Amino acid sequence: MAEEQTELEERIIIKDQHTKEIDLVNRDPKRINEDVVKVDFEDVIAEPVGTYSFDGVWKTSYTTFTVSKYWCYRLLSAILGIPLAVIWGFLFALISFCHIWAVVPCIKSYLIEIQCVSRIYSLCIHTFCDPLFEALSKICTNVRVALRKEV
Repeated sequence: MAEEQTELEERIIIKDQHTKEIDLVNRDPKRINEDVVKVDFEDVIAEPVGTYSFDGVWKTSYTTFTVSKYWCYRLLSAILGIPLAVIWGFLFALISFCHIWAVVPCIKSYLIEIQCVSRIYSLCIHTFCDPLFEALSKICTNVRVALRKEV
């Protein structure tokens, strides 16, 4: 009975990952676009003191900029949003597939093989280099260095 309950909970969790609700109010919950594309009229167009246009032109320019930016974004996202979502979904699925089925197994295989090479290398170093350096150290033990300061 407990196993059936656990299996049912696992199915619900798996189903929830693919059918979770989307937040339509906060569309950037992880704030990945926090520093991007916050362009308002005042960030692009500004008139210095003494060179003002007519008030009507300024208000119309503001409205035109804001509305055209809003509707161009909506139109582009309506036309290109779904195809680009498919492309990005495919790309990230491909990256995940390659990582799971190629990269990680290659790295694990390399680590297993390099462990064998490492043991052979260590054995060679201990066999040939240790006696050599030990003999050199015995030769150099009687070397004395004296430092004198001459005036």
